[in-house]
Amino acid sequence: MLRILHVVGARPNFMKIAPIHSELTRHAQEVHQKVVHTGQHYDHNMSAVFFDELQLPKPDFNLEVGSASHAAQTGLIMQRFEPILLDYQPDWIVVPGDVNSTLACALVAAKLGVKVAHVEAGLRSFDRTMPEEINRVLTDQVSDLLFIPSRDARENLLREGIAAERIRFAGNVMIDSLVLLLPRIEALWPAVRDALGIERYVLVTLHRPSNVDDPMQLAAIVNLLCALAADMEVVFPVHPRTRQQLHELLPPNHRIILTDPLGYLKFLALQAHAAVVLTDSGGVQEETTFLGVPCLTLRPNTERPITIAEGTNQLVDPRDKGTERLVRALLERPPSAAAKSRPELWDGRAATRIVRDLREYAMSAAR
Repeated sequence: MLRILHVVGARPNFMKIAPIHSELTRHAQEVHQKVVHTGQHYDHNMSAVFFDELQLPKPDFNLEVGSASHAAQTGLIMQRFEPILLDYQPDWIVVPGDVNSTLACALVAAKLGVKVAHVEAGLRSFDRTMPEEINRVLTDQVSDLLFIPSRDARENLLREGIAAERIRFAGNVMIDSLVLLLPRIEALWPAVRDALGIERYVLVTLHRPSNVDDPMQLAAIVNLLCALAADMEVVFPVHPRTRQQLHELLPPNHRIILTDPLGYLKFLALQAHAAVVLTDSGGVQEETTFLGVPCLTLRPNTERPITIAEGTNQLVDPRDKGTERLVRALLERPPSAAAKSRPELWDGRAATRIVRDLREYAMSAAR
């Protein structure tokens, strides 16, 4: 029997693992699987609620590492993950994305001779100041199968010396979760809209240190949001790490609608019906591309250039006065004007392809 251990740790991981776990349950007679939650995100709205909404089973293991510096968190995950790996002895671990949990668990598995499947491999921002970029590059180097969401990722991997036979074009597995949940999102939307009292609005999401930990950058973003909120609705679910910094920068009479972090379904409902989304999230860039919602990414680069080439995404600078003008121009466009073609294999069936390739690889290795 094929034994597979899934690793989740931060908010974006859950929607990438859920479709794969669900697809593998269809092969329960030949596959045994367990889930490790590293606890990298430990707030209920940042973690546990995703298991409920995505119908993931309760994790078999929880490392409960919590928040720490990158080095301390990565080291603690490795330390606590190793005994689980030795005890369960999986044939494969499946690591999604680019967070510290991804790299830490991949390193432990590689050193113990356990095969690693990296979901969402090959993405590159080419900005080594981003911790996620280091995690991506190193995880890809130690992985045995690399499942890429878009064709540009293949070129990145080949350039870095990854053998072509280790690369599989699976499509975007996070879109699988989105496609599955669309009916529930639409059913939930009237309640979300009425609770916030909104109609045509700008949705904001920020979490990257380059935006929320840099006082000058965050001040520029706050100035932009306050200018927009003066005559339009701006909804901002606030990441825990950002709340205190915002409190110190926002004027007392601001009109921004601040909320606590939202569950996946509520946030997707807000995304699907937003006039414009301002973000620094990679996942939101992908979701808005699929949904056909204009997205302005508050970063100088993106590891998902396909969302610009084939989607609705643009990179912007909050200090540039043109950003405010661009938001206003987008708000004046009819909603249908934003939609563009969806990238190749962003079709809700990526998990099926991932599971097929995992099983085929395992069977060929067993011969």
